Amino acid sequence: MTGDEVTIAWLDCSSGVSGDMLLGALAALDQVHPAQLTASVGVEVTVGVSRTRRGALDALAVDVQAAADQPHRRLPDVLAIVAAADVPAEVRARAGAVFRRLADAEARVHGCDPSEVEFHEVGAVGAIVDVVGVCTGLHALGIDELTVSPIALGGGQVQTMHGPLPVPGPAVLELLRGCGLSAYGGPVDRELATPTGVALLAEWAQRSGPMPAMRVTDVGVGAGSLDLDEHANVVRLVVGAPMEPGAADEWQVMAANVDDLDPRLWPVVIERLLAAGAVDAWLTPILMKKGRPAHTVHAMCATGKADGVRRVLFEETSTIGVRTTPVGKHALAREFIEVDVDGQQVRVKLASHDGELLNVAPEFDDVVRAAAALGRPVKSVLAQAAADAQDRLES
Repeated sequence: MTGDEVTIAWLDCSSGVSGDMLLGALAALDQVHPAQLTASVGVEVTVGVSRTRRGALDALAVDVQAAADQPHRRLPDVLAIVAAADVPAEVRARAGAVFRRLADAEARVHGCDPSEVEFHEVGAVGAIVDVVGVCTGLHALGIDELTVSPIALGGGQVQTMHGPLPVPGPAVLELLRGCGLSAYGGPVDRELATPTGVALLAEWAQRSGPMPAMRVTDVGVGAGSLDLDEHANVVRLVVGAPMEPGAADEWQVMAANVDDLDPRLWPVVIERLLAAGAVDAWLTPILMKKGRPAHTVHAMCATGKADGVRRVLFEETSTIGVRTTPVGKHALAREFIEVDVDGQQVRVKLASHDGELLNVAPEFDDVVRAAAALGRPVKSVLAQAAADAQDRLES
């Protein structure tokens, strides 16, 4: 997509992730041509691209094999190959950053300097092609925001140049630490997430979570090398455009059950939630275990405000857990007019749908202020403001 259009994407990593799986998904979207990467990267490899099936799903498999035995390479050697690649400068920068992440993770695992790390599995020329190819494809897509599902890591053990290692491997865990991506063990005792795949996601992804609300424009499915009986071993890359604001997107409702808070604090809690960005906040009386009376406090907010709203729930109440549910929110178009009630200005909210006026509601805070200034009952000022607004709209 070009111009002012926004492109978002979601990666389904419920079967793990690897460099060749990501490369296959991008090749399926025609964003990268793996067979052409040999010349771009400047290394001797053979690249096989084929349609295959994983479980019940059709997928594209990419197999990158070195033409001959390759030497062990340290970080400077790998970065030199990447820097010489015939790809856009941003792609070279991203690919270099991926290998720096890998070197940092291996260095923490083995207690050495990143420049001294010898790239065995991840440093083979096949992995260099995978990394440069994936970075080329993601750059070509022009994605403004990439969301990644929680990553299935697998379990059991895997044989490496260092001997048998537990799954998830130490380098994978180091790459996940602090990068903001979510992951979980299983669902099978096989290595599902490789260091190369996780490093690519750590470099490119902005968010971790379920598929965002979007208008889907394309889907690419990349096959893993394992053909598992338990589930389809694929990565799915879903590309599209975000939903219009106010439609079923990017809204959350947070809730917490509280049974031991001084009730005098609830008005403050509601006020702080609204100040933190909640568009609405409310209490529901409930009866908890052992017959204890309690309240459920709810707060609805846009996803971008979620961290601040959640923090208020933890800081201002006694809860130790907050539930979050994605929801759809559809709002009427709104505008304001002002009416004069005996010299006091009162704002009136007008709500409409497809140009048809559906609701006329004086702002209650304005009504209360006007009533106090005029020495009149609030209900009297409310009725007059609504009537004056209706008369003005009909005139």
